[in-house]
Amino acid sequence: MSNLSDDTLRKILQQIQTQAVTAQRQHSLVRAQIQSKEKERKILDLTVRELATVPQGDTRMFRGVGKMFIQQPRSEINARHEAQQKTLTTDIDALTKKAKYFERQVEEANGQLRDIVRSC
Repeated sequence: MSNLSDDTLRKILQQIQTQAVTAQRQHSLVRAQIQSKEKERKILDLTVRELATVPQGDTRMFRGVGKMFIQQPRSEINARHEAQQKTLTTDIDALTKKAKYFERQVEEANGQLRDIVRSC
């Protein structure tokens, strides 16, 4: 590395720093998305638990749609909640994988920076 010119070395350092900063920003965004999805999942879990305490008889159930409510059978509401839970779990798993990928990118960029600084 010592045989590279100062300009070339500076460009390489800037490029690696840019990659590290970009990866850190993306990692932060993904972490925020994960937290948001986990919050949604907790709210959904609470809703499902509360609905489970409602007696099975002729209880009327309504689902919110914008500013209105629509009466639906309990089975449809339960099926909708199960589908939302599956979707949220899938989304959280995918976002967790993305977060790990960006963590690795940040670590690699920082390692490259350390190697370049040590060799100079």
